[in-house]
Amino acid sequence: MAAYLRVISYHVNCSSSSSSSSSSSSSGNSNSHEPHMQTLNRIKYDRSSRSKVELLRHKAGVASTSLASVVADKAYMTEVHVRQNIPTAKRFVDPHRQGLIIEGGVGYRQTVVIRSYEVGPDKTATLESLLNLFQETALNHVWMSGLLSNGFGATHGMMRNNLIWVVSRMQVQVDHYPVWGEVVEIDTWVGASGKNGMRRDWLIRSQATGHIFARATSTWVMMNEATRRLSKMPEEVRAEISPWFIDKQAIQEDVPEKILKLDNKAKYVNSDLKPKRSDLDMNHHVNNVKYVRWMLETIPDQFLETHQLCGIILEYRRECGGSDKVQALCQPDEDGILKEGVKQDSRITLLNGFSLASEIVNGAGLIGSFEKGPLRYTHLLQTENQEIVRGRTTWKEKLPPMPFSA
Repeated sequence: MAAYLRVISYHVNCSSSSSSSSSSSSSGNSNSHEPHMQTLNRIKYDRSSRSKVELLRHKAGVASTSLASVVADKAYMTEVHVRQNIPTAKRFVDPHRQGLIIEGGVGYRQTVVIRSYEVGPDKTATLESLLNLFQETALNHVWMSGLLSNGFGATHGMMRNNLIWVVSRMQVQVDHYPVWGEVVEIDTWVGASGKNGMRRDWLIRSQATGHIFARATSTWVMMNEATRRLSKMPEEVRAEISPWFIDKQAIQEDVPEKILKLDNKAKYVNSDLKPKRSDLDMNHHVNNVKYVRWMLETIPDQFLETHQLCGIILEYRRECGGSDKVQALCQPDEDGILKEGVKQDSRITLLNGFSLASEIVNGAGLIGSFEKGPLRYTHLLQTENQEIVRGRTTWKEKLPPMPFSA
């Protein structure tokens, strides 16, 4: 969420206005006596390629000031755009990413196969993998829209105003984790969040059965890249993104749950966290997914072996840089025992979305295990003086894999 390195190159086109209006054949004939100018038209170079500039300048007989003017006037294509093939207009299908536009032309769906490096010891996708997929599909959605500039999901209007996106809040609910090799569909869309924010939501479903595995919602605001201060949404940016807004929510949250700040009396503390270079994203700050890893590492291993994360809420406070020393705090929520998650009737018990015979639940002692310890934890990541992110995780006891009916 910080400054990124802009890679700038130029496509130099020295054709005159009269030749550009001609057909391709006549244009080629008009330039046949200027082979060096034709070479110059086809060359892409960056600012550091001074030797190429000087060589072409001397060959073509172009004055230094004239060439500089051409470079300034025609600097419309970057090397990044060429290599990424960033669209300048809306696309409806992306065969390379297995993506397509849905929801009346404004939503996005991508088909993904869960890879071996995205699963844990139990051969199911990890929460970190799901978060990475959320981020990737969000960026691909902007890519398909034709609005992507050379920033981290920033539009052309945002780049002109020196603005970047920063996430302020995120909530994820997981009913079931995809397994290794499973084909899933990820839907994402955006909507308004107040006057100056944007909401982005996701759904992950099994392609084979249509079951919803996970859902997520997030809130994004704009920050001035230079001042690091939050910014109002300029009207030109609103005009770019508002046609893509959908009045639909993956998670209904009338009153956002407030996360209390922990102090140094928290039960679990890890004060030896230092970002590595591999933890930094293209904005040169710690990636959001790394925050989650730090949070989960403070929870006892014994608990992680028998429980599965089914929900997480993150409230972002500030950026974390590579030089920051981070402390992770974690406190069990004694009031978070999941008693209300078990709903009894005469024959069937509904346990976290799964139907089980009541005698199985009672006989196996699952209800008793819920009462033995907390199923919610409160988290805080902070530097010496400032909060980075507050978090709340919700857990359920691991159950044996259950087949889904098509």
